[in-house]
Amino acid sequence: MAGTDGRTTGARYRRLAADLREAIASGSFGSDGRLPSEEQLAQQYGVSRGTVRQALAVLRANGLVTSRRGTRRVVLGTARTQSFMELMSFTLWARSLGEEPGGRTIDITRCTANPLEREQLGLAPGAEIYRVLRLRTLSRVPIMIERTIYVEHVGAMIARLEPEAISHLEPLTEQGVVFADAEHTVDLVYADAEDAELLGCEEGAPLMRERRRATDPAGTPLEWSEDRYLPGTVSFTVHNSVASTALSRRRA
Repeated sequence: MAGTDGRTTGARYRRLAADLREAIASGSFGSDGRLPSEEQLAQQYGVSRGTVRQALAVLRANGLVTSRRGTRRVVLGTARTQSFMELMSFTLWARSLGEEPGGRTIDITRCTANPLEREQLGLAPGAEIYRVLRLRTLSRVPIMIERTIYVEHVGAMIARLEPEAISHLEPLTEQGVVFADAEHTVDLVYADAEDAELLGCEEGAPLMRERRRATDPAGTPLEWSEDRYLPGTVSFTVHNSVASTALSRRRA
C-alpha cells in the first residue's frame, strides 16, 4: 500500500510540473513574471502544498524558475544550457547526445556509514547506507565508473533493481524520490587497480573525477557520488550569468 501511495504522489507532482511547464512555455506568467503562491497553486490545481513544492523543485532543477528566501518564485524562461536532470543522470545526458547509454552494477553493499560518509550525508552514528559500484558505457564502450553512497531508504530502492538496469534515476523518480539540488566538484585523480580493471586503462593513469552531493527539496542529502571518467571522453563547462550559474557536461 505504501508503494502505491508513493507512486500516486509521484505521478501527481510530475503532472503538476508538466502543467506548469506548459503554462510557462505559453507565456502565462510572463518572461519575468511571478508564480502564484504555493497555497494559490494548491487551490487552483486541487493538490496539497507538498505536491506543489515537489513540482516547483522539478521546475527549479530544470532552470525554469528561481526563488530567494522570503520571496515568491520567479519565471526565468525556457532556455537552459543543460537540464539539472541531465547532469544528475548519465542516461538522460547520453540520450540527449544520440548515444546509447549502458550500465552494469558491479557491487552493492548495505553497511554502517563511516565518519566521512556520515558527514557528507548528515547522518547520525550507526546509520546504515548503501554503497554502489557501477560501470557506465557509451555505445558499449566503458568510459566511467560510479561510486555512489545512498541514504538507506534510497539505497534499498536501488538494491531492488536489476544489475543491468540502464537508469537508476528514472525508477527513483517514479517512486517519488526528488533530487532538487546538487554540489559538483571536478578534479583529477589517478586510476587505482579497480579503475584500471574496469575501464581498461593503466593503473596510475589520470582520470577526471566528478564528486557530487545531491539533496531533496528540503535540503536533506540523498546521495554522495564520485564518478571517474577516462580522459578525452567528457568535459564540463561552467556558464555564469546574473540569473544563475549552470554546469554543463559535454562529450569530448
